[in-house]
Amino acid sequence: MTLWFEDIDDVTVWPLGDYTFTEEEIIRFAKRYDPQYFHIDPEAAKHSHFGGLIASGWHTVSVGHKIMVDFMYAHDAEQRAKGEEPGVSGPSPGVNKMEFKAPVRPGDTIRFDLTVKNKRKSNSLPGWGLLTSIISAYNQDDELVYRSEIASFSKLRDYKPKLKERVLLAMAAMPVFRKLLRK
Repeated sequence: MTLWFEDIDDVTVWPLGDYTFTEEEIIRFAKRYDPQYFHIDPEAAKHSHFGGLIASGWHTVSVGHKIMVDFMYAHDAEQRAKGEEPGVSGPSPGVNKMEFKAPVRPGDTIRFDLTVKNKRKSNSLPGWGLLTSIISAYNQDDELVYRSEIASFSKLRDYKPKLKERVLLAMAAMPVFRKLLRK
């Protein structure tokens, strides 16, 4: 999120956007990254337990991630256009849970949403907060097709490091201390 940690609440659902999957794109992605027959061969896929061609779950995840990043950049630009300073989002320490609930088929339009489930100040990174968020994806029939729980960092707006932290950060930036820390 391009909001400061203090400005993020855990009740807002952020509509990230939607995407329509085509047969051509499903096959192209799968041939490159997940070449299972039910992703690449429409005729053979008819006889699978899915009853037809479906998108790779990784394709759905990748599209959702791109839509989320595009949303964040657009949100950042929107805040700057209003003369506001956007917050700083950090890296993700990982995905806690990932579920593929229903297949994504050619022609399906998938809507992606992001909801912050909870937040707390980070114990390991001073000046940052840790968010646990849910990314949900629904098809045109409002059926849940994908859900994941992700962790990510968000910077605190007015964090001032304590003297000890400033000294440690300064030391870590010095080549001689970096060599000592690696040993």
